This record gives sequence, structure tokens and C-alpha cells, in this order.
Amino acid sequence: MELTFSAATDVGKQRDHNEDNFLIDKKLRLFIVADGMGGHAAGEVASSITVHEIRDAVYKNRDLLERARDEESNVNAVEILQILEHAIQSACSTVHSRAQDDAGKRGMGTTATVLLIAGPSAHLRGFIAHVGDSRIYLARQNQCHQLTEDHSLANELIRRGKIKRGEFENSPYKQFKNAVTRAVGVYPSVEVDTFDFDILPGDRFLLCSDGLYAYLDEAELPERLNQGDIKDVPQQLIELANDGGGHDNITGVVIRVGENPSHEVGQRARDLALKLEVLKGMRMFRYLSYKELVRVMNITETESYGPGEHLFREGDAGESMYVVLSGLVKMYKGGVPVASMRKGQHFGEMSLVERAVRSLSAVAEEDSRVLSIPRHSFYSIVKKEPPLAVKILWSFVQVLGSRLRKTTADLTDALLQAERTLSEPLTEPSKPEGPFSEGDSDVHEVEP
Repeated sequence: MELTFSAATDVGKQRDHNEDNFLIDKKLRLFIVADGMGGHAAGEVASSITVHEIRDAVYKNRDLLERARDEESNVNAVEILQILEHAIQSACSTVHSRAQDDAGKRGMGTTATVLLIAGPSAHLRGFIAHVGDSRIYLARQNQCHQLTEDHSLANELIRRGKIKRGEFENSPYKQFKNAVTRAVGVYPSVEVDTFDFDILPGDRFLLCSDGLYAYLDEAELPERLNQGDIKDVPQQLIELANDGGGHDNITGVVIRVGENPSHEVGQRARDLALKLEVLKGMRMFRYLSYKELVRVMNITETESYGPGEHLFREGDAGESMYVVLSGLVKMYKGGVPVASMRKGQHFGEMSLVERAVRSLSAVAEEDSRVLSIPRHSFYSIVKKEPPLAVKILWSFVQVLGSRLRKTTADLTDALLQAERTLSEPLTEPSKPEGPFSEGDSDVHEVEP
């Protein structure tokens, strides 16, 4: 898949100098936006140090990235995410040390938003490392998805339910609208968000500082990123921000992924779309954002079964939950069919929360494909992603509560029916109908 890209930055209409920086390394397929803070040019220093430190740290690991381009490579996604995280930590330490050496730059810092595209051309993956309130957007199939979470006071207040989105300007917190809760260089180290995902033909990306996205209509972004020559798009976005007021420095990096996939890549794109569609349709995951759904999808495993093949047998240890992607899976109890599962339906979810043996057998009745979610992978998400975990577990409780209510209602109906049956009086057998009365023993001829 071919990559094309372009970038631009501008001081905006209300600042006298530009503290934003960006960096693109074509060979590494590395894209960075940093929005500095600190005043007296300190923000510009922090953002400049950061983009170059990150690039140098990634470059030192170029051998691993080269190996990842091989179809047969065994490079793990975690290894690449660790490279990015360590790169940001290195930049953080350097910026902080520089500030300690210069009293005029004490407290300087910067955001750092990084996208690295790695892997073979037929299986490109995106790797994100992020600190602060700059953003990465993905435009896919005419929909816009924000792939980073703002580390800002505004977002934290919204997340905690203190204010509603869109109300910040009229809230008592307005004076802190530019405050970030994480930044590179303010302290010797910083917590880094990391994330990886599949890249598909036709994907469009925008990395930008808050001076740009403050003026964006996200619903219009897919069209804006897709129109015209890519060299013109960043400048057009800057003009949009300046026309809106240009309250801050403005930076945008735009990336396009080619749209003419091979058959293999096209099938992979359809598979990914199907997985997301099925997961999104499940009650357990209904509260998850696009990014969170992708995190769940990343821990799933796809398995295929032919007619008559067992997914598991009654009495087996339960280690995974299953979701049907296609085909038909039947559930059996003691050899008796009790349920049929088709696309989007799931079973075995109790395996995610307890170690127990299977109470049923699952058998493919036709060629079927299923997603499995292993318990150990589910636990890793619960531990690492508390907000996502709360959403999943809340939905899980609602699903179990709904089933418990149904079971209670069914038992109540059964008990009432049993009570009615027991309370009905016993009646004598009905009398036979005919021309003879009870006790007649002789046959009477009827004369004509």
C-alpha cells in the first residue's frame, strides 16, 4: 500500500512565535507533532528537542523495523510499542535536564503525538505513542475516529462527569482551558499512552495540534482529507483555523494510504470490518469507542471449523469466549441440541470471569468462522485499561442481570403453573354417552 503525506505549520493570528514542531521521516515511516509550552521560546525548544530525540531513538532500532517489513517476521507489536514509549521517555528526560540547566526554561514541556507505520505492505499496522492534547484522527469509510485521548483538564472534567462536552467555555474552569495533565519534559518521566491497529487501503490520517482541531468539524474531516492534491490539504486546514480565529499555533500532518489493494489485502479489509461490526453489535461492548473496540479486536483470535467439528466439548476447561463471524454453531447438552448460534451471537462468556468446565458442547453445523477471546488476554485489558474495563464489566453485569431476570420470570411462571395444577379439585371420569343408561345389562331390540 502506497503512502503519501504532507505537512504545514503556522503561527496563527494571536501568537507572536510558533512553539509547534513536526517531523516526518519517510524511510522510518515516522510522523510526529509536538506542541510546546513554557513561554520565552522555551516551548519551541521543548518541542524541537522532543521531535528529534524521538526520531533518533526510533532510528537506533531501525533493524527491528526492517525485520518487521518481512511477511515471515516474528516481530511482536509490543516490541515496536516499547520502542516508541522509550523514545518519548528519552525525550522527556532530555527536555527536563535542559530545563534544569537553564533557569529561564524551568517548567518547559511539550505534547508528543507519534504515528509509526510498520510491517509488510500487505499487512501495515499503525503504532501510536501519545502524551498531551495533540491528536491523531483516522478517516475510514467516510467516518472519523479520534485515536488519541486528550490529556487535558477539560477532558478529565468531562470524563469524571463534572461538566458536559461543549460546556467548558461557559464553566468556572474556562481559565484553565489550555491546561494539560501530562506533558513531555515537565518531570523526568511521563506516562505514555500506546496503541496499535491495522491500517487498511483508503485510510486517511491527520496529526494535529489543538490550534487546528479546535476549528474542525469532525463530520467533514473525511471529505477534507480526501479531496484534491495532498500537498494542499494541510495548508487548507490551516486557513480554516485562521479563518475561525487562529487562537494558537496551528500544525497538521496528513497521510493517505493507497486505495488499490491486492485481493489478499482486500479480503483482510473485509475481515477486519466484519470483526468490528460483530463486536460493535454485542451488548457486552456497546459502550466502547472505536479505539476501544480495536483494542478488544487486537486480543481476539480467528478460528475456522468444518461441519461436525467441535469447538469444545461438555466437561472441557473453559478458557475463552466465542463470537460467531459466519456459519452456524449448535450447542448440545448430553447430545441433545439446545441452541443455535449464528453471526454476531456469542457463548461461553462465563469463561472470562471464572475457571469452570463447559456445561455444553459446541459443534459447527456448517463451515464456520468464530472469534475467540482468551481469558488471560481479557484480564490484560482489565488491568491496563481501567476506563475500558469499567465499560465492559458494566455491560457484562447488565447482560447477566437480564438473564437472571428472565430465569427468575421463567421459574416464577413454572411455580405458579405447578401451584394451579395442585390446587385444582379431582373430578370423576366423564360418563359415556349413548342410548343406554348406567346399569343397563340387557340389549333392547327396537321394533320397527
